[in-house]
Amino acid sequence: MKRSRLSIWTIAALLALAGCSSANIRSAGYAASTAGDLNEGAGSLQVVDALPQPLGQGGDAGQVVRVGDLIKVDVFGVDELDTEVQVSANGDISLPLIGSVMAAGKTGAALSNEIEQRYGASYLQNPEVALTLQQTVTLDGEFNRAGSYPVSGSTTLVRAIASAGNFTAIGDPATVFVYRSVNGQDYVAQYNVESIRAGRQPDMRVYGGDVVVAFPSGMKVLGSTLRESLGLARSATGLTGLL
Repeated sequence: MKRSRLSIWTIAALLALAGCSSANIRSAGYAASTAGDLNEGAGSLQVVDALPQPLGQGGDAGQVVRVGDLIKVDVFGVDELDTEVQVSANGDISLPLIGSVMAAGKTGAALSNEIEQRYGASYLQNPEVALTLQQTVTLDGEFNRAGSYPVSGSTTLVRAIASAGNFTAIGDPATVFVYRSVNGQDYVAQYNVESIRAGRQPDMRVYGGDVVVAFPSGMKVLGSTLRESLGLARSATGLTGLL
């Protein structure tokens, strides 16, 4: 699923948060962000050197549903209720007849059971519901084809960036931030994609629900910038829906 990358107005807002001006967006005159910069204004967002492993990676039934995931819902014997939906920024999905169902944070098995109960309460006798989860990673900011893309067990940061058409002319491969939510806590870590491509650093695996943001070259990134950009990326994911 593809969508437009952050608009120039969004970039301008982020630059304002970082104490920069849009006229200097291409300037290399800013000092690299320090650990203190990245923590300044980050709030509850935790800036770390390496992201923790996500929970629930064992098949569709055991996987934990996350914002942005694509879910195929099959109701046995009732084709009219079969549908494909995306988990919204609020964490819910909307299904025929029963409406909104909270999905994010539940395993595939738990969500399937809840949908069966909701249909069984008012509409169907002994419904059987099968879910197929397609988890996605969201790439936003200075990528040529920003959007949400499917992930598998072999998806790495470099491969995900290639899916998004690589960096724009002003995108900075050395200033790439990856966000991950584990147990309700948001984490972010910085990665230098130039070093990864050169073999000086190992590539990292990305998981469903991760958000990858690339900033313009020369931009000094503060913790407040990181927090704001995560909110924007998640909102955009929720608004796009399935294409």
